[in-house]
Amino acid sequence: MSEQFSLSSLKTRMSKSIEALHEEFVGLRTGRASAGLLEPVMVDAYGGKMPLNQVASVTVPESRMLLVQVWDRALAGEVDKAIRESGLGLNPMAEGATIRVPVPELNEERRRDLVKVAHNYAEQARVAVRHIRRDGMDQLKKAEKDGEMSQDEMHGKSDLVQKATDDAVAEIDAMLATKEKEIMQV
Repeated sequence: MSEQFSLSSLKTRMSKSIEALHEEFVGLRTGRASAGLLEPVMVDAYGGKMPLNQVASVTVPESRMLLVQVWDRALAGEVDKAIRESGLGLNPMAEGATIRVPVPELNEERRRDLVKVAHNYAEQARVAVRHIRRDGMDQLKKAEKDGEMSQDEMHGKSDLVQKATDDAVAEIDAMLATKEKEIMQV
């Protein structure tokens, strides 16, 4: 018996892709310091990549400054490097196990760069949703081939999968438009 087709599980996987996009958008800054800004940063620690929030705490002492308190002083250099190489345009200053991260004012060029990053994140989410659609379609085709459902039933369910995909992509596009407007706002 093939793995059972479930529209609800496909929709759940699509919504998880949208949640992941939302988390990445939280990390894109809009000129104000936010602890979520450093969430996508991954640090080389203990022989692997770890999210920054698993090796340090991030606080916002003022509107244009982030304070990263590294728990293991030996990782301070790796955390500093990870923040620099994150593509967020930040220039951290290490002071022992404490790293100050000034959040510069966004200029027009930097805003356009952040919009490009947002578009890239959205495209990755769209690709993930399309992969989920392909998995669902493959399950349907296999079920039809194995005689578990009729061709009409398979076409009806494939239309539902396509509608779920279209809805997810529309939600991604709406999130992108909102984030783009937020970034470009002066």
